[in-house]
Amino acid sequence: MTQTNTNLYALDFDGVICDSAVETGITGWKVAHQIWPEMPSLPPQKMIDLFRQVRPVMETGYEAILIIRLLHEGMSPSKLLADFASQIAEIIQREGLSTVTLKQQFGATRDHWITDNLEEWIEMNPLFEGVADKLRQINPEQCYIITTKQERFVSQILKANNIAFPADRIFGLDRKMSKPQILKGLLVKHQLQTILFVEDRLPTLINVIDDSQLNKVQLFFANWGYNTEQDKLDAVGQATITTIDLTGFLRL
Repeated sequence: MTQTNTNLYALDFDGVICDSAVETGITGWKVAHQIWPEMPSLPPQKMIDLFRQVRPVMETGYEAILIIRLLHEGMSPSKLLADFASQIAEIIQREGLSTVTLKQQFGATRDHWITDNLEEWIEMNPLFEGVADKLRQINPEQCYIITTKQERFVSQILKANNIAFPADRIFGLDRKMSKPQILKGLLVKHQLQTILFVEDRLPTLINVIDDSQLNKVQLFFANWGYNTEQDKLDAVGQATITTIDLTGFLRL
């Protein structure tokens, strides 16, 4: 058990540390092209712009494949935003897809991109301004990254930005654990520390609020990340959530 009485950062990655929307959209398109070969091999810029609008409701990378396909079929971002879960479930059923296979395809396609052109892939995953310096200033023993991204991709991006971050402090898709489950484990391990959980998805923060075992976790809503204007309004109404902007996070 850690004995120092200090803050412990628990940071989401996509939308808090890294602006990965363009890369995620392009990877989603690449996989969609494999599944539906009639789609062009490269996405028009308009499609990536539309994808960025829908990105706030996406939770796990493989969903980008399905978002891209639905946008390509002509579905509007507003319709996807309003009814995301059922639209995703419907296309999976309609096309006879497997989420396990989609996750594997998404990860493999990223791996191929990294192997073929690492520099381009990193360029498509910029860190938000000032965040690299912030991470370098934080003692790695006082920080975890909690993400739905596969851990090896997080490590690649941090390494490319000259950030030394222990792999065992990255909790990603590989762990098959929800963020509330991970936070519970951190509370047990770091009983004398205050956990500051910084997340850009309001539904994720609401899930933490709804779990009484996580009452001691301090919650921060990252309003520079992937969230809608309605999310921003709703976050203000949550007494146990502190809304911060990027400047506020750099001072946290």
